[in-house]
Amino acid sequence: MSALPVILLLSGSLRAGSTNEAVLRTAQVVAPSAKVRAVMYDGLAELPHFNPDDDTDPLPAPVAGLRAALDRAAGILICTPEYAGTLPGSFKNLLDWTVGGTEICDKPVAWVNAAAPGRGQGAEATLRAVLGYTGADVVESACVKLPVDRGTVGEGGLIDDAEVHRQLGEVLGLLVAAGERVAVAEQA
Repeated sequence: MSALPVILLLSGSLRAGSTNEAVLRTAQVVAPSAKVRAVMYDGLAELPHFNPDDDTDPLPAPVAGLRAALDRAAGILICTPEYAGTLPGSFKNLLDWTVGGTEICDKPVAWVNAAAPGRGQGAEATLRAVLGYTGADVVESACVKLPVDRGTVGEGGLIDDAEVHRQLGEVLGLLVAAGERVAVAEQA
């Protein structure tokens, strides 16, 4: 039996108890039923400020770790808050470190917008623009709005809602299917 494909989970929030992280932690729980292994990236706070002069070998260790995690992944799922109408600075910094590499190029990527209805479009627009520079394969059908009220997050930092679980399973499945199409195309 072959190993399950890995979907790398990227949270754009550094906040303790973030609903964005709760969405991704819940995706980890749902992942086995979607025939995928979901792995949380937890190095956001350790990344140095992006400087193009430092985007050369040898890369700073946290950046090398990020790029290695991206390279190993079959796909990427992002959940980020919106701050001041765009991405939080720390998450934009993470994305800036990916522009100079090729790890995201043609890789299936999707996001979950967990913001309240009518919010989060600025973050989505910026995310779409930056991912365009990286050459990511944005899987439109897997990019969903899934508003999460902080009150629905349980003590373990997970969302205990069958509909949320179903939707996250569907998102993960769509990312896996997109990754399989990429792998078949590369072998052809």
